[in-house]
Amino acid sequence: MDRYKSYGSIFNNWLVIVLCLLAACRPAYRNPHIEIQTKLGDIEIELYQDKAPKTVAAFLLYIDSGLYRNASFYRILNDENQPSNAPKSELVQGGIWKTNYKKSASLPGIPHETTKQTGILHKDGVISLARQALGTATTEFFICVGDQPGFDYGGANNADGQGYAAFGKVVKGMNIIKQLYDAPEYEQLFDPPVDIYNIIRL
Repeated sequence: MDRYKSYGSIFNNWLVIVLCLLAACRPAYRNPHIEIQTKLGDIEIELYQDKAPKTVAAFLLYIDSGLYRNASFYRILNDENQPSNAPKSELVQGGIWKTNYKKSASLPGIPHETTKQTGILHKDGVISLARQALGTATTEFFICVGDQPGFDYGGANNADGQGYAAFGKVVKGMNIIKQLYDAPEYEQLFDPPVDIYNIIRL
């Protein structure tokens, strides 16, 4: 009986060691990291919860609720598909607007956090919330291709001057963003949309 107790003790000790090693192997992030899993590959994004807490909290809630299963990148703005007399911008936009519009439209808007408040400017690879009027942003987001100062507070791309709510930045997978940017489109819409299988926390 003592021998079996000894074996059990050794097993428990090894189990503790293995679990500790597995925990040590997990990356320790200062900010949350998420992964957008697409047909073209995966995009890893760091979310700046210390700078944009309301936006990040809402986005993570959507992820944890499974809202981004069967989503898509569906819109692109580039040099060639915008009116010549309007402020230009370059981005790829995604979310559930094409796959679950009713759910997106039913959600309460996220309080708007401006770039003046957060200090997160719309630089290359930055992720931000798409919106209509102030406080209407929900599940739809875009990723900047190149620097987009017109999206910042006081920028020319919003008549209200409040800009968009930036809340993170791509840390891996900008090559996927470039592939998206070059994908076929018609009148600012990807043709066909590019599948997002899911968005998960890392």
